[in-house]
Amino acid sequence: MTLSRLFSDYVTQYDPNALPVEAAQAIVREWAMPRAGVEGKSRTERVNLFDALGRVLVEDVISPIDVPAFDNSAMDGYAFSGAALEQSDDVDLTVTGTALAGRPFAEQPRAGHCVRIMTGALMPPGCDTVIPQELVTRNGDVIRFPSRALRAGQNRRLSGEDLARGKPALRAGHVVRASDLGLLASLGIADVAVNKRLTVAFFSTGDELRSVGETLTPGSLYDSNRYTLFAMLERLGVETIDLGIVRDDRASLEKALRETTEKADVVITSGGVSVGDADFTRELMNTLGDGVFWKIAMRPGCPLAFGRLWSGARTGTGESALFFGLPGNPVAVMATFYFIVREALLAMSGALHQPLVVIKATCAAPMKKRAGRTEFQRGIATRGADGRWSVVTTGPQGSGVLSSMSDANCFIVLEHTRGHTQAGDEVEIVPFDGLI
Repeated sequence: MTLSRLFSDYVTQYDPNALPVEAAQAIVREWAMPRAGVEGKSRTERVNLFDALGRVLVEDVISPIDVPAFDNSAMDGYAFSGAALEQSDDVDLTVTGTALAGRPFAEQPRAGHCVRIMTGALMPPGCDTVIPQELVTRNGDVIRFPSRALRAGQNRRLSGEDLARGKPALRAGHVVRASDLGLLASLGIADVAVNKRLTVAFFSTGDELRSVGETLTPGSLYDSNRYTLFAMLERLGVETIDLGIVRDDRASLEKALRETTEKADVVITSGGVSVGDADFTRELMNTLGDGVFWKIAMRPGCPLAFGRLWSGARTGTGESALFFGLPGNPVAVMATFYFIVREALLAMSGALHQPLVVIKATCAAPMKKRAGRTEFQRGIATRGADGRWSVVTTGPQGSGVLSSMSDANCFIVLEHTRGHTQAGDEVEIVPFDGLI
């Protein structure tokens, strides 16, 4: 059964020429499975914490200790036995010593006594409560505070309260963030098991393209898409192979696709997926592998090819790679990457599902839109004093207006069935979230 036939079973009214965005996402999600190890080649490795940022954990990280490792004070103040609060009037306690972080007070204070204590210090024996220093008055070695100021046991952090020994600290599939490095270090863990990085090859196609540093001739333009793709791929923590610019001839494109399929898990191209005379991508998809769809009911980003490529002489032989043929227009490249490619790369990396953040916002001005396709307009979202979000477009929404992406901080998502939007209507926005 071909890929196209397989996925047509998942999508009602499957049309590879004009697929709804939600259907395209479902198809890609079905095919973008985590990579399996092959004989003699492990897909995992152990890395130290300084190299773990952005990597995907391959196994649960189990805490070897309790966090905190001991009962300690949650603030600067005075530690004492909560039994002293049973009296109804002011409490008077005599300060009998000091406990500092790393320098505990080892003796148990007698009834009517307390210990001056700093944040993080070990709770002295017999003490279970801390009164904040700003709530007491002190006269010499005696402190006074109203008994109603706190409850017994308050302001004490219990051993294992944050994380108990033997419990998972982080789950397999978690993408390691800066906060996770601190958590791992607090557990005394020096290295973690992670999936090896996904390898993604990318190149641009077009005789009109020139690399930065070359001289422009009439009809030529600088290639911006490779730089955008490189940056977005770097944000996802994958290994990249930049093949530069491939000219618009069938032999060059076939050679580039075969070579990259040998080296990469995923191949991404920009340009060459429309219906022009020099657009060979669709033809080569069916020659080198199996094309699933090549057009999405999406603006920007309508011409988008997806399938699997094989490096061998016949489909199903040699090495294979997932293939995304993105449009040539710069804004369309970013939109299709954000809403179609991103999730696939995370899934193939072994990461748990990370849905994009969606926020409700009010349109500050009308927006034109044709029903029957999903539109991703570039927007500037602001939050009012009432906490509600409003959004306006950046202006002209042509897919070649690259400056609109630099001006924007979100996509305005106008769903498939929606028509024109009026000022005051509610829409969904998706923040760029640092990827773009």
